[in-house]
Amino acid sequence: MHYYGMVTPWERYADLVLQREAALCRVVSGVPPRDFAGMYVADEELDALLRGLPGLDGPEAEAVAPIRRAFAPVVALARKQLAAWAMRSNDPLARIARNADLTRGDLEVLALLTAVEVDPRRQRLVAYVQDSVQLPRLTHASLARLLGPDHPGARAVAPGSPLRTAELVVADAPAPWAVQMWGVAARVVWSVLGADSPDPGLPPRARLLPGAGKPPRSARAGPRAVLVHGADPESRRRAVAAELPGIPLLVSAVPSDDVQWSAVVREAVVNGAAVVLEVTAPPDAAAAARIEAVPTVSVALSSRRELPLESLPERRWRELDVLDGEAGPQDWLAATGSLDDDGQRLTREQLRLLTTIAGPDAVHSTVRRLAGGHLDGLALRVRPRRGWGDLVLPDPQQGQLHELAARYRQRRTVFGDWGFPAVPSAGVVALFAGPSGTGKTLAAEVVAGELGLDVYKVDLSAVVSKYIGETEKNLERIFAAAGAGDVVLFFDEADALFGRRSEVSSAHDRYANIEVAYLLQRLETFDGLVVMATNLQRNIDDAFLRRIGVAVTFTAPDDEQRRRIWGLVFPPEAPVEDLDLDFLARQFKVTGGVIRGAALGAAFTAADEGGAITMERVVMAMQREFVKLGHLSTPVEFERYFDVVRSGR
Repeated sequence: MHYYGMVTPWERYADLVLQREAALCRVVSGVPPRDFAGMYVADEELDALLRGLPGLDGPEAEAVAPIRRAFAPVVALARKQLAAWAMRSNDPLARIARNADLTRGDLEVLALLTAVEVDPRRQRLVAYVQDSVQLPRLTHASLARLLGPDHPGARAVAPGSPLRTAELVVADAPAPWAVQMWGVAARVVWSVLGADSPDPGLPPRARLLPGAGKPPRSARAGPRAVLVHGADPESRRRAVAAELPGIPLLVSAVPSDDVQWSAVVREAVVNGAAVVLEVTAPPDAAAAARIEAVPTVSVALSSRRELPLESLPERRWRELDVLDGEAGPQDWLAATGSLDDDGQRLTREQLRLLTTIAGPDAVHSTVRRLAGGHLDGLALRVRPRRGWGDLVLPDPQQGQLHELAARYRQRRTVFGDWGFPAVPSAGVVALFAGPSGTGKTLAAEVVAGELGLDVYKVDLSAVVSKYIGETEKNLERIFAAAGAGDVVLFFDEADALFGRRSEVSSAHDRYANIEVAYLLQRLETFDGLVVMATNLQRNIDDAFLRRIGVAVTFTAPDDEQRRRIWGLVFPPEAPVEDLDLDFLARQFKVTGGVIRGAALGAAFTAADEGGAITMERVVMAMQREFVKLGHLSTPVEFERYFDVVRSGR
């Protein structure tokens, strides 16, 4: 009856069983197939119906016996061939039966239901056998009658049966038990017919990964249950793949409803895959029950942290702790075709994400996008544009900044290759202390540029909240986002967050101290680069000072340094005219920030008046900077330009 090609053993078996039953029905009923069967009960059917009920005479034995004798040997042979075929064939239905660990009886029921599902002619035959055009699929009663008392029959689709727990069969609309129809899930039918698209009911972004390596010859018997925690998702997936070699992995978030759970189980059975669930919280009772209900499927729970023992499904778990999630040379080679990581420290998950979205050739150029969007509203992104030549500092401070960059760049060598313990973490914390305008922010930008990173300048007004617990939530969001992408976290006016803990005299003091303690704890688990800038180092809590790897003290520049700063603040394109930089450096003992403000003020005045940037305009701009600082303008400082200042022009 098959019109898709060669008849398979499962179709042959199903056809013989259906043909036998049709012949029996025809003899017992004594009527040919008719239109509108099952729509009404005719008078001539009544005797046949009564004879068929238990306890009455039943059908004439002399009419039934020849049919059963004729079909018995061919049906028995078909059953034997079906069982042998299922053991060795690579046919989709045979693989599914092996993956679901079906018994011989379960396999025969699945073969019957699938054969009916794929051929409308069999559905007409089933409707005749069941004497109703409204019953084109096999019912509970028909499964019991077709397969006999020694066969599981309808019990093969009972709750808890392998066919049900593997989500291979589906019930039609609810009906009385005897006429409840059963079919095969659409995903199974499509697989049998050669179409292998994923089940549409899967959770969003679920994906099937091919098995890695070959299964060992002495593989552990039966499905496995694996707990894997630590590092990043990609590193955890690799640990699962190593634990389950050669087995495809169906990676998914925890399903949110019964439809998604059914699809996940079914997809795993169809593909012979292990299910890897990325969990962000301990599984609830419903999730644990669904995992317990599929003992034939290997399951891995992947989480950042260890899951509480009492939340786990009751299976025997193998636990894996993944400590190292950093992408190594071989990971870069596999992802980009090159061993060169360009000094960028990424997790395997970050590298996978960049390779997938940007492509192997653009990984290095798109690293900065990793943190994009996560820190909006809490931090301002600064893309480094200035380098060491723009930074005017004494040699000792310059050396300390180079040391800071080296500490971050060489962490893999020191903590990895050389075996130094990364206690409390591999992160680097730096303290920049000094008056405003002495170059702390610029120094952070220069170091970030040296490392190829972006600076995220934390907005303390958006982070610190008067509501209890909100500050900690904002800080957690910042550190989590910074961990998602390699960035420099820059806390300006850090004493507002990192200040000394005080004696507890009020609830406010207690919660402020909790915030400081939380921030210290989060710093100790952060693997990135944090720069704290403050005007008053003595206000920083001692606990933070002990965590600092590099401390740089910024001081006001001397005459020579101010001369260099004045030379750098005016771009080559600016219309500068006869500026006496020596005079400016000698007379105005200010910081680099003030110098830049004066240069910009003079530039805007010149642009507005259509002239050049002259000494007079620079002097007037400096006088306005003095006003902002609350500093008096005296003849001693302005000398020959004091008349210009006094005239205000």
